[in-house]
Amino acid sequence: MKPKQILISILAVLFALPLMGTFAQQAANSGSIEVITTFDYPGTGNSTLPQKINERGDVVGEFIDSTGVTRAFVRFSDGSFSDPIVDPNDTVGFTEGRGINNSRTVCGDYLGSDGSNNHGFFLSGGTFTEYDVPGAVSTSVLGINDVADFTGSFSYGSGIFQGFVSVGGTITSFSVPGAIQTLAYEINNSKQLVVGYYIDGSGIVHGYYRDATGTLHFPIDPSGSTATVLFGLNDKNWVVGRYADSSGVTHGVFFVPPNNFFTFDYPGSTFTSLNGINDKGFICGRYVDASGIARGFLARVRGIPPTNAAGPEMKAFTSPSRVTPLNSSPSAWGDAMPAR
Repeated sequence: MKPKQILISILAVLFALPLMGTFAQQAANSGSIEVITTFDYPGTGNSTLPQKINERGDVVGEFIDSTGVTRAFVRFSDGSFSDPIVDPNDTVGFTEGRGINNSRTVCGDYLGSDGSNNHGFFLSGGTFTEYDVPGAVSTSVLGINDVADFTGSFSYGSGIFQGFVSVGGTITSFSVPGAIQTLAYEINNSKQLVVGYYIDGSGIVHGYYRDATGTLHFPIDPSGSTATVLFGLNDKNWVVGRYADSSGVTHGVFFVPPNNFFTFDYPGSTFTSLNGINDKGFICGRYVDASGIARGFLARVRGIPPTNAAGPEMKAFTSPSRVTPLNSSPSAWGDAMPAR
């Protein structure tokens, strides 16, 4: 056999073998999601909850220490960490980092002196800017893109949360029809998609996406899901999130609109969440270890994972209504914190 033929044969065999030294799920001649590294915010007993990742590879998130105090952080692309990020108006030990763009502007929320209501913030160059939707009692800012459009949720005090997008300074609010809570987690740079989740009248959590026309597509539920959350997306319209099944296992999910998904589980864990993805296919997320501690990880999409088609695996419906009036009845209130 000629040397060139030998090399081709070796490469073919290596390609056919399972990947060693990485965690991956893949089918023949398809893509995969591979874990690159795990990380924890420095300190003993911290739970680490990454939220979004920018194109530079910086990850924003939050950590919960052993006393239950929540602080935001940035893990920079070189692997170093910022000091704990604490909003100056946080009086109860609760500041969350939710989004980050390529300018390293961080968005998030905190609890202040009123104790039970979230308030949004932006952090840029060491300066905090507080943000609440006008007239709202509670606001969470959950995602920000590179031109500083942002997304989140708010309540006027009824306890019902409505999603919103701010594009060019103009706020548009929306709710999935019949939902008691709607939360918007990220808008991409192309402004083609907003993703998030909602809670229906029966208290069930479903994913949704909102397209460039303002049309809501819902529910987005992998087969067997009892609760689905969509967290992040990129300019390729690749979406990441998680779903829980009836056995109590939570799986990471990679979703390609309008109706295809791929499931990813961190090896050995019964809880995996994919929270953010950038255009290079790098994903930030977390898993829960055997001791119950949340640990961060970075992964990467190689190619396009083998997604399952619509039908029994995924439901995707289009709502003709772009904005739905809120139900102000206390009986419709939901008490879920924005998922993280």
